[in-house]
Amino acid sequence: MIHVVAVITAKPGMRASILQAFQANVPAVRAEPGCIEYGAAVDFEGGPKFQTKYGPDTLLVIEKWESIDALKAHAAAPHMVAYAAKTKEMIASRAIHILSPV
Repeated sequence: MIHVVAVITAKPGMRASILQAFQANVPAVRAEPGCIEYGAAVDFEGGPKFQTKYGPDTLLVIEKWESIDALKAHAAAPHMVAYAAKTKEMIASRAIHILSPV
């Protein structure tokens, strides 16, 4: 199994639009072979003082996949290509972290 954390920073004011497109795509992703978990998260509001926030323009995509091959197939899936094209102009930056559980 592999874990993925994608840190996506939207252009100012565009996070809600990205999340809307993301949520519309979730059912197709969760139906993919090898998908264990796939969802978005934003900063918890009202958290403790020691919390470090990403900020109002950032969202994280938290994923678990059975294998790297499943992740590669996910990245090439037609619905992901369409999602990337739809959100491309809304995104300021994106960092994909692929992790091994220990």
